[in-house]
Amino acid sequence: MRKWTIPSVVLLLCLLFLLPDQGRKLQATADESSDELVDPPKVEDKLGAVPHGLSTDSDVAKREAESISRKNLRSNAEKFEFQAEVSRLMDILINSLYSNKDIFLRELISNASDALDKIRFLSLTDKEVLGEGESAKLDIQIKLDKDKKILSIRDKGIGMTKEDLIKNLGTIAKSGTSAFVEKVKTGGDLNLIGQFGVGFYSVYLVADYVEVISKHNDDKQYVWESKADGAFAVSEDTWNEPLGRGTEIRLHLRDEAGEYLEESKLKELVKKYSEFINFPIYIWASKEVETEVPVDEDESSDDATDKEESEDEDAEKDEDAEAEEKEKTKKVKETVYEWELLNDVKAIWLRSPKEVTEEEYTKFYHTLAKDFGEDKPLAWSHFSAEGDVEFKALLFVPPKAPHDLYESYYNSNKSNLKLFVRRVFISDEFDELLPKYLSFLKGLVDSDTLPLNVSREMLQQHSSLKTIKKKLIRKALDMIRKIAEEDPDESNDKDEKEVEKSDDDNEKKGKYTKFWNEFGKSIKLGIIEDATNRNRLAKLLRFETSKSDGKLTSLDQYISRMKSGQKDIFYITGTSKEQLEKSPFLERLTKKNYEVIFFTDPVDEYLMQYLMDYEDKKFQNVSKEGLKLGKDSKDKELKESFKDLTKWWKGALAKENVDDVKISNRLADSPCVVVTSKYGWSSNMERIMQSQTLSDANKQAYMRGKRVLEINPRHPIIKELRERVVTDPEDEGVKQTAYLIYQTALMESGFMLSDPKDFASRIYSSVKTSLNISPDATVEEEDEVEEVEADTDAKTSTDSPNYEAESTQDDEDTEPSSVKDEL
Repeated sequence: MRKWTIPSVVLLLCLLFLLPDQGRKLQATADESSDELVDPPKVEDKLGAVPHGLSTDSDVAKREAESISRKNLRSNAEKFEFQAEVSRLMDILINSLYSNKDIFLRELISNASDALDKIRFLSLTDKEVLGEGESAKLDIQIKLDKDKKILSIRDKGIGMTKEDLIKNLGTIAKSGTSAFVEKVKTGGDLNLIGQFGVGFYSVYLVADYVEVISKHNDDKQYVWESKADGAFAVSEDTWNEPLGRGTEIRLHLRDEAGEYLEESKLKELVKKYSEFINFPIYIWASKEVETEVPVDEDESSDDATDKEESEDEDAEKDEDAEAEEKEKTKKVKETVYEWELLNDVKAIWLRSPKEVTEEEYTKFYHTLAKDFGEDKPLAWSHFSAEGDVEFKALLFVPPKAPHDLYESYYNSNKSNLKLFVRRVFISDEFDELLPKYLSFLKGLVDSDTLPLNVSREMLQQHSSLKTIKKKLIRKALDMIRKIAEEDPDESNDKDEKEVEKSDDDNEKKGKYTKFWNEFGKSIKLGIIEDATNRNRLAKLLRFETSKSDGKLTSLDQYISRMKSGQKDIFYITGTSKEQLEKSPFLERLTKKNYEVIFFTDPVDEYLMQYLMDYEDKKFQNVSKEGLKLGKDSKDKELKESFKDLTKWWKGALAKENVDDVKISNRLADSPCVVVTSKYGWSSNMERIMQSQTLSDANKQAYMRGKRVLEINPRHPIIKELRERVVTDPEDEGVKQTAYLIYQTALMESGFMLSDPKDFASRIYSSVKTSLNISPDATVEEEDEVEEVEADTDAKTSTDSPNYEAESTQDDEDTEPSSVKDEL
């Protein structure tokens, strides 16, 4: 028994090795149900003389029609079965990888570009690989046949051998569907696009039958074909036009993919995704031209009659003129076809910044941003990054902000930064490349290390994007800072030499002011959102101050002008500069020559909640508690002297949510002012929140700061009020006066009165007193006689026989206005 065991095992192993090979190659055995193709026509001897592969020769067109007359795999072809299940494969393509069908053209052009790159690389050491004539021209050609619903993409690249066709066009099948799905789920390296494989299979989103005709220098011309039905076939190509070298892909489009048979659609896709491919991309496009053709005989005879009449009138015409008149022609419109170049814009970001001129940058900006104005970008930054992630980038600061830049700031995902991978456009919807506050920048990023993946969603999660984002932010902020440094108006007085040098450059003068007026709010939003770069962004802040004379000032310039001993940066918020300049909060500060920053933008209130300090200097809102302007030697005496008044006044305002009444150190001319607690809302913030459409009054009560009434002990009104309180604290007139003073201070401090009617009544009472009118004086009652007469007239008109008609007429006349009033 043992004698037969070993031979049996050997025989079994041999069978196992032979079976896969037998299964892999199914030689030409046509199914009985399939239609057999006629023997393919022989290649003519003169076919090689055709100038280019996509000839419109009638014989070639006939042979192509015969080869694609039936969308069945050729019976004489060598057939193979996909290892992957087609249903699983299509599910991955449609549901897991591709967001839209348009990218199939991007993938095919990317594959063509790679093939051209390879042959160009080989030509560096062996020039003969390129061949001569048309074959030596490295380009990509797109052609469509509307009648047969065929879209063709051809390149003159390296081409593929028979083995390459089997291997490269089965990338997914070779690696196994299950393994590929696992990579999709785990976020593994899916760097398959740019090779024939995943990218190539995107064609089945728009086509139900695909032919790949390829010719490599080291092999014959072969055809790969498949209907994605579980098998593909490879056969030697003896019926199509010889390519010379390269690959042509023919897509037999589905009925629902008819839009891709339109020239305009293909041009749009190439412009969007492949505009900056290194090699020229042509499309066989139609256009109408006017040509001169001879007129018909009938028309000629009519013209001849006219000639005779004219000759009778003018017998002095020479023979040459008569001969020209006899040869009559007319202009007609004719449709012609020619190769149209689609990507004439060069990828200038691949060149060194020293080699690119200012005019080239400006032209490229207008093309990239679709900005057809004449204004130059305010600045640009062209740089390369090396290291773990390599990429090139070109950023522009537009001359103007879009009208809707901040209208949908937090709801819009659109970015003006385009992501390219090896010059192939991927997407402009990446939130991970630049933060929202820099979304006004326009430009692009091109990386050779990122995977050229068909899935934008997967690429967004790539770890390299964080590194790219970090470098882009730093370069963007440096670019904006450079605008300020080169602007003569931004220079300090100390830099007089630099100012003299730059005075001649009028283009840079006032540039940062222009930038700030357009995009200043973005810098403020950046301070709120980006804690990492908060200090860098703070250097870019600009504002007006009490000493800037209408010009913009930076924090560095403010600090350089601070008084000795000043520890805080003083600021105030409000609706306008004019209003703030008259604010009672600035009286003492102005007298003591302190500089105060004016913040008049609503976003400034939010900004100052995040910008707590700068260069070891704290920010102090002069309308809040905690203002320190040095010690007054009489502080203790004043507090003691006005102790009775402050205590009494606090009690009188108990119902008004006044936390305290204190002696003020910020007033000079006003009798009193209302300040808020240090960490509560300012009066300006309260006004902003109350104007919000969806604001909640109950929740706002928690954020309102406690109010403190600060009084000016040197003001005559306050002094007199103190004397009155000391004399008779229960005097109602004094209480009314004190309450009126508080309401007036509340308004002057920027707060909104909770009861304007009460305030108005107190004012009128005060006016009565000043005019010596008795407080008990009342308003005279209106005489009602006229009203009674009017009622009588109304009754009389009602009794009139024409009342109904008149009334109806009046109703008709007044109905539109009454409806309008209701609406």
